[in-house]
Amino acid sequence: MQIISNMVEAHIFRKKDDKLEFLLLMRANTEIYPGLWQMVSGKIKENEKAFQTVLRELKEETGLTPLKLWVAPNVNSFYSHERDNICFLPVFAVLVDENSEVKISEEHSAYYWYEPEAAKKLLAWPGQKKSVDIITEYVLKESSFLQFVEIKI
Repeated sequence: MQIISNMVEAHIFRKKDDKLEFLLLMRANTEIYPGLWQMVSGKIKENEKAFQTVLRELKEETGLTPLKLWVAPNVNSFYSHERDNICFLPVFAVLVDENSEVKISEEHSAYYWYEPEAAKKLLAWPGQKKSVDIITEYVLKESSFLQFVEIKI
């Protein structure tokens, strides 16, 4: 078994009426984990930095352009029985314009904007749910002690 880190997880959100909404995408029936709700994710290409993967995957999977990009203070992980490895994914938070139009790729069959509690109910892995909590706290609570590193885009 190997431990690898060759993927990213990007939580796309928008601010609407002083609330946050997270974009979730439903995996298409032709993909691994069909019907699973997820955030933007993808594999890091050779000579690509993780944040560059986020920007590329965001465009490919949603057609969206980020307003801001942060490294969230969380790393998600999962075990792949197909490849017999444990994968660690750096987590990013991506703010987009509230009026942006989503154009999903063939990898997904549907999308929807969910408030944090609803989004957490649909996400499969505990680390994904934790990331929603961390991002929500950081963005909405002025007294948050969390520090996000912003990546200038």
